[in-house]
Amino acid sequence: MSEGTFGNPEIIEIETDILLVGGGMAACGAAYESRRWAGDNLKITLVDKAAMDRSGAVAMGLSAINTYLGDNSPDDYCRMVSADLMGITRDDLVYDVGRHVDGTVHLFEEWGLPIWKSKETEGVPLKDGGKPVRSGKWQIMINGESYKPIVAEAAKKALGIENIMERVFIVKLLLDENEDNRIAGAVGLSVREHKLYVFKANAVLNVAGGAVNVFRPRSIGEGMGRTWYPVWNAGSTYAMAAEVGAELTMMENRFVPCRFKDGYGPVGAWFLLFKSKATNGFGEDYTVKNADMLKDFAPYDTAAVIPTCLRNHAMLKEMKEGRGPILMDTPTAMAKLAETMTPKEVKHLEAEAWEDFLDMCIGQAGHWAGMNIRPEETASELMPTEPYLLGSHSGCCGIWVSGPDDLNSPAEWKWGYNRMTTVKGLFTAGDGVGASGHKFSSGSHTEGRIAGKEMVRFCLDHKDFKPVLHADIDALAEEIYLPVRNYFEHKDKTTAEDINPFYITPKMFQMRLQKYMDEYCAGVSTYYQTNEKLLKIGLHHLEMLKEDSKNLRAKDLHELMRAWENYHRLRTAEAHLRHILFREETRYPGFFYRADYPDLNEAEWKCFVNSRMDPETGEWTLKKVPHVDLVEKSYAGSGH
Repeated sequence: MSEGTFGNPEIIEIETDILLVGGGMAACGAAYESRRWAGDNLKITLVDKAAMDRSGAVAMGLSAINTYLGDNSPDDYCRMVSADLMGITRDDLVYDVGRHVDGTVHLFEEWGLPIWKSKETEGVPLKDGGKPVRSGKWQIMINGESYKPIVAEAAKKALGIENIMERVFIVKLLLDENEDNRIAGAVGLSVREHKLYVFKANAVLNVAGGAVNVFRPRSIGEGMGRTWYPVWNAGSTYAMAAEVGAELTMMENRFVPCRFKDGYGPVGAWFLLFKSKATNGFGEDYTVKNADMLKDFAPYDTAAVIPTCLRNHAMLKEMKEGRGPILMDTPTAMAKLAETMTPKEVKHLEAEAWEDFLDMCIGQAGHWAGMNIRPEETASELMPTEPYLLGSHSGCCGIWVSGPDDLNSPAEWKWGYNRMTTVKGLFTAGDGVGASGHKFSSGSHTEGRIAGKEMVRFCLDHKDFKPVLHADIDALAEEIYLPVRNYFEHKDKTTAEDINPFYITPKMFQMRLQKYMDEYCAGVSTYYQTNEKLLKIGLHHLEMLKEDSKNLRAKDLHELMRAWENYHRLRTAEAHLRHILFREETRYPGFFYRADYPDLNEAEWKCFVNSRMDPETGEWTLKKVPHVDLVEKSYAGSGH
């Protein structure tokens, strides 16, 4: 390909009222709800890096909806979320999801999602009294291979196909020239054509998912792309928000899921539906064995379920002391169930065990088949994975947002529009919202709906606003296509295209980032341990990598996408590292350890940690923000 055909993209400018950046569950929720409230009065445009039918964390499907309250109260939901995240969450945001999420699930069923029901209420919709089959206090079972296409179809129908742009990767949010701290639009590149799209908008929803492949994964070689969370989640939500000066919160938090080794298959259904137990290599229940150790970190020792990070903490002790491997004792669980079941019922349950993965993690079924593993006969290894950064699962990093104004929350938690960031007109939801985990798919869609409605209100309140970009469009085009320029200028200066003193490939750039984060910021190779000295060395390496980001190369559109994804990962990694350095305690043992501050410090660190990067200078400031409980925290009975 010549520079003439690749080097000068066509620039297309688009004006809209509401711009939705992303195509996952939150974006679909916002698309559906914003059109419902806007009618024909506002232009709404959705831009997705992929294709909505299979975009986001639900792309492969799910076998359960993890957040459905039913007979539980929003107060109980707040207690569960707070307990699992070691006490630091925004009750206003969590409660807001809890009071609306069941309505969202009812919509899913209306749109065609098959939800399991009890025998007595088969065929009765949930909203009419149908009783779901629960696999835990908060989860309900579904046949969910087509979960995302069903939800995407409703969003597309609401917006209209003409208002949806797929295969366009938004890489930068853009501030307004005339109004300080005001969003005005975004710019992105087509990953299929030589085109750049510049959007002007009154309000922007930033919902591009969490962050994967910031850390070196356990999978290597041909398994390199095998991760737990979707591999295309590049931290774009956090990076783009930070670069326009939005305040971030709890970016020190990360999720280290315990999953089936190598296949990354989820374990929840095995624990909850099949009543399986995890043991060390000698058959001992390591959470019972290490109960006294967990009390050191358990201000919530009345919680019905041990917090996720503390289960990891107990597991890691066994592994470090040589009592591995950690095993999911599926044969005992299946044998126990067989005592009260007919052979036909047992066969059906075995089929459900396989379908659990075929619905949501096909790679795990393939791995079991390839390793000759039959779950009814063979125990399977479990392993804590590499860390992930997200705000909708068992993690709570993200952006500091305004909450609902009808709850008794502190004034500084609500500045006008629900789910708006500290940048005027910039909203987020799902993985983007910090200090509010355990939303999962249904909660993320719900939060998208909340944000969508509020964006309509914002636009109608500011209908006279005319965005003027605080950026030169030609200069933006040059910045975004710099990796292309690097390639064509230097490609002939070496005999091996990928090894060049003048540029770095996105793949090698990512490997450097992953190595630094793994070794200095509590990755798998250090058993998730770090300290101040390691973090400062890591920060030094990230600063040099930031300089080298100007030398990324792109020989085609795919590499150009990869280059910008990895730049977003770098920005996200820096925020994560700076927050861990700032929080001088070990709040989430099992997710990471500050070895120089190994204990929980409730007196000094029972608080939010917030940060802001100055968009003009790139300087970071971090601060403590007081934590307030809005729901009384008696945790008994709040298990998941």
